[in-house]
Amino acid sequence: MPSFGTHRVRRLARERHDEITGLGAGVVAIGTGDRRYAEAFVRDERIPFLVLVDDDAAAAHAASLRTLNWFQLLHPRTWKATRETSKRGHHVHRAGKRVRQIGATFVIGAGDRVRYEHLDADSTDHARIEEVVAALRET
Repeated sequence: MPSFGTHRVRRLARERHDEITGLGAGVVAIGTGDRRYAEAFVRDERIPFLVLVDDDAAAAHAASLRTLNWFQLLHPRTWKATRETSKRGHHVHRAGKRVRQIGATFVIGAGDRVRYEHLDADSTDHARIEEVVAALRET
C-alpha cells in the first residue's frame, strides 16, 4: 500500500513488475492523492499496474497505517535517506491529503491470509523488494 508518489512504486513498476506478475501475483498501489493526480502519475511514470485513491482513509485505517507528527516525519534520522533518494532523481510529484501518513507493503494470499507485512516506521523506511518477491515465491 505505498503512496503512489514514492520512488519504491516507480522502482517496482520498472524493475520487478514482470517478475512479480510472472509469479502469478498482481500489484496494486493505494495513495492519498486525488484521482486526477493518480491518473497523471500512472501516465507520466508509465505505471503498469492498478493505482487506487484512498480519499477517506478507509484502506489506511483497515491496514492500521500510522500517521506521524511533523517532528517524526521530518526527524534528522530521515535526512540522509531523503537526500540520497533525491540525488537519485526520485521525488514525490505531489503530496496527498494525508502527507503525514506513512505507508506499508503487504503480500496477500488466497482468502484473507497475509503472507508478508511491512508497516513503514518513518518516511524513509520501506519494505525491501527482495523480501516481497521472496514472500511471493513461498506462496
